[in-house]
Amino acid sequence: MNLKEKLNAPVFGIIRKTAGETHEEVYVVGGYVRDLLLRRPSSDIDCVVLGNGVDFARKVCAEIASQGGEAPHLAVFEQFGTCKFEYDGMEIEFVGARKETYTPGSRKPQVSEGTLQDDQHRRDFSINAMALSLSDRNFGELLDPFRGLEDLEAHSVRSHRDPDQSFEEDPLRMLRAVRFASQLYFDIEPDTFEAIMRNAAQIKTLSAERITEEFNKILLSPQPSYGLRLLDAAGLLGLFFPEMLALKGVETIKGKSHKDNFEHTLEVLDHVAYAHGDLWLRWAALLHDIAKPRTKRFDAVRGWTFHSHEFVGGKMVPDIFRRFKLPLDEHMRFVRKMVELHLRPIILAEDIVTDSAVRRLAFEAGEDIDALMTLGRADITSKNREKVARYKNNFVIVENKLRELAEKDYIRNLQPVVSGTDIMEHYGLPPCKEIGVIKTRVKDAVLNGDIANTVEENWALIREVAKELGLKEPAPEKRRKDDGR
Repeated sequence: MNLKEKLNAPVFGIIRKTAGETHEEVYVVGGYVRDLLLRRPSSDIDCVVLGNGVDFARKVCAEIASQGGEAPHLAVFEQFGTCKFEYDGMEIEFVGARKETYTPGSRKPQVSEGTLQDDQHRRDFSINAMALSLSDRNFGELLDPFRGLEDLEAHSVRSHRDPDQSFEEDPLRMLRAVRFASQLYFDIEPDTFEAIMRNAAQIKTLSAERITEEFNKILLSPQPSYGLRLLDAAGLLGLFFPEMLALKGVETIKGKSHKDNFEHTLEVLDHVAYAHGDLWLRWAALLHDIAKPRTKRFDAVRGWTFHSHEFVGGKMVPDIFRRFKLPLDEHMRFVRKMVELHLRPIILAEDIVTDSAVRRLAFEAGEDIDALMTLGRADITSKNREKVARYKNNFVIVENKLRELAEKDYIRNLQPVVSGTDIMEHYGLPPCKEIGVIKTRVKDAVLNGDIANTVEENWALIREVAKELGLKEPAPEKRRKDDGR
């Protein structure tokens, strides 16, 4: 198969010219070749040189400069014998062809100079072991010694060598198999999948960072539920995410059952993915019901209840993020906020939609209101079609009212204009119950539309509530200049 017409990125012409001048053989390998054959966009190019990859890359950079361009910055990683640079929106990495051998019981390979086929053999799966020549004599020729093209056509992820040995060498390959299957919507070849099941426990030796990197890519798949089902079927999911397995199953008492919260979570996750939700909203979808096993109770009258699962779930988010080595920054706070508020749009859609309720929702969600509404809509998964239709109709009403608030810049105007610190300083008080009561009364009055959200009307109500609570108004000379007087 000749694919020279597909190698039309400018950098390939430069590499070809350099290879012709140095009389070296160069190949683009791995994921770029796979994606090229699948007609998927890719901007990461891995090149193997039969020789010194770093020296060849320096000559490529010099060739780019000689053609009137600015020489790219070449990042060299001497300990690995690799280097990379960015050019024309792509990241190009070079390495010399390598052969890896492992001693029994060791996961650290002995690396030596090898042939192209040695280099292809050491790769994880046949679909990632194909190469395209960038040399003059056979530019664009596909070299596929392990039938990767057949596996692409069969939509199959297959280890082209003994899978048990491959997974023993690097257990991360088991997660990568699931990740590629999830991203491409491929099957995992039976022998390869059975080897994953046999070796699943070895992922416990991996660092949290390596597991999370692959798991995030699974979450970002077009239909992430497929990847999670594969993880579960292979026996991998429970080893690093036991909270997810706790969601599985249906319990029945006195003829009353609850839904399978694992299946429900996967359905919500897919709905969010279809709405193009980013990684963190997908994490919110994954964790929105994570506390249901901890809050599950059976009531003889009401049946199964999960009271306060949203708040218990919110408290679980930081610990889960720490375990996965995810950032404990605004991303974690966003996910926690979504988990804690995820029921609010549903509750609103269950009843008559009032302006006051919509204002409250907008106030609580703030700038994340659109994300919350996406999650809320995704959470409508009842088998009762009439119920789903009613919820969705009410969602449209809520979204229209939110749109009206946004057009009037009303959501931003709901934010407090008098802070708790202002009130404490005015009355000379530390944080206390009375300050909380005052803040709640002012917030409720603004959200209900009883007062305008201005400094003057806020302070008028603050003084009224403070008087009810027995707080003394300070002498005029001690009042804050910005308290509305």
